Amino acid sequence: MTLAPFLSLDGIDGTGKSTQCRLLADWLSAAGIPTTTCADPGGTPIGDQLRQILLASRADLTDRAEALLFMASRAELVAKVIRPALEEGRVVLSDRFVAANVVYQGHAHGLSPDELWAVGRFSTDGLLPDLTIILDLPVEQAMSRRGRTADRMESRGLEFLERVRRGFLTEAGRQPDRFVIVDASGDIPTVQRQLRQVVGPFLAGRGLAIKDVP
Repeated sequence: MTLAPFLSLDGIDGTGKSTQCRLLADWLSAAGIPTTTCADPGGTPIGDQLRQILLASRADLTDRAEALLFMASRAELVAKVIRPALEEGRVVLSDRFVAANVVYQGHAHGLSPDELWAVGRFSTDGLLPDLTIILDLPVEQAMSRRGRTADRMESRGLEFLERVRRGFLTEAGRQPDRFVIVDASGDIPTVQRQLRQVVGPFLAGRGLAIKDVP
């Protein structure tokens, strides 16, 4: 079965992923393209419980346990939300996906990125985004934009987040056919225009042309 296009947005916190994901979905819907959005971790009853443990709590987890809880949430999300939507012909936009595990627990915390990619593929039954867009921003600027209390990941400090940023850029360099880096330093409309300049041609190449939509 041919699946609809699957895209994810990733990057350090404070780059505007959630806002930009919502705006992209609104744009696609206005163009008549059925779209499903989701956030990883979360999006299912079990996933939402795991999200609370991983982000809202201060649980003392080992790195491997932390990585596997993210994977478990993602397995539920793929099985119950993402794959059914793709099979129905709906474009899926995910706020984070496997790349986040690879970077946060791999590049930033010392686990093997290659092993995390392998476990990630297992958790999703081989499903990965056709395109991952990394919203890139200097860490100090991202931290200054954050309009809420730091979650469990964000509270690990500047040096940790610097490693996270470098990890995303490294993964984008390793997989240039599946990753695109977008400068997130502009205001919301500017970044959204940049994203549309990436997503529009990508979807057109998959037979989903977008015309005359502001």
